[in-house]
Amino acid sequence: MKIGYPCINWTIGCKGDHIFRLKSYSEQRLIETVANNLSCLETMLRFNVEHDLLFFRITSDLVPFASHPVCQFNWRRYFRDELSSIGSFIKSHNIRISMHPGQYTILNSQNNEILSRSIKELEYHADVLNSLGLDASAKIQLHIGGIYGDKTKSVLRFIDRYRNLNGNIKQRLVIENDDRSYTVDDCIDIYGETGVPVLFDVFHHELNNSRSSVIKVLATITKTWQAQDGIPMVDYSSHYPGTLKVSHTVSIDSSDFKRFLTTTQPYDCDIMLEIKDKEISALRAVEIARKDLRFFHG
Repeated sequence: MKIGYPCINWTIGCKGDHIFRLKSYSEQRLIETVANNLSCLETMLRFNVEHDLLFFRITSDLVPFASHPVCQFNWRRYFRDELSSIGSFIKSHNIRISMHPGQYTILNSQNNEILSRSIKELEYHADVLNSLGLDASAKIQLHIGGIYGDKTKSVLRFIDRYRNLNGNIKQRLVIENDDRSYTVDDCIDIYGETGVPVLFDVFHHELNNSRSSVIKVLATITKTWQAQDGIPMVDYSSHYPGTLKVSHTVSIDSSDFKRFLTTTQPYDCDIMLEIKDKEISALRAVEIARKDLRFFHG
């Protein structure tokens, strides 16, 4: 079991998600921005290793506009040495890596233009992970998408689109349940048709589920992950207290996290904390998890 957080580290004052406006695009601006983002990524990863935070989600903004037609620059070749060095660090310290395209990457969209952009975005994410030299356990997580008035047709459209993706994407793609449209059971049904692993989002399951317990869900989704995929990934958060708003909590609820660890025995998983204060809560989670025999540290 590895514990981590997504994209940004507030403690070290270094953000690896710098971007700029499209109208300001230039090759030199892109080079400067990517160089900064890669440097910050390496700094965050070194911090994480020092603190036994061995699961990390790399920002989708690592290379701004990489999937946009304006970007004709071969960033993979230009930053080959930097990417290779970071990848070697990741592998030598057994860090688990994931990425999560934004909300407009919708594989089952009815709009062909959105579909085309979504596939290009997935190709970019796969390119990042491939350029780092990571194996198939480094994953790209994706929601199923919209319902568009007919859930059955929308699921079938997702399945059809998935089957036509190139192998670089398919070996890395995992699907996750969301808080409104698609439950874990829906994801399991899609797995049955495609073989795509299911990432379990605990917070979303609390908001949108078919009355399946957390332990039952873990028992089921674990079977969707094959050896080459690594152990299952889980997104963990809890509800922001004192509000009806559907929002991730600002800071970890230690009691709830302890209950989660107890509840999920004996299933192993890597836990991504989708909590707003990022590494601050992740550090607390690591201290809680040290007594758990599943916990992996460097």
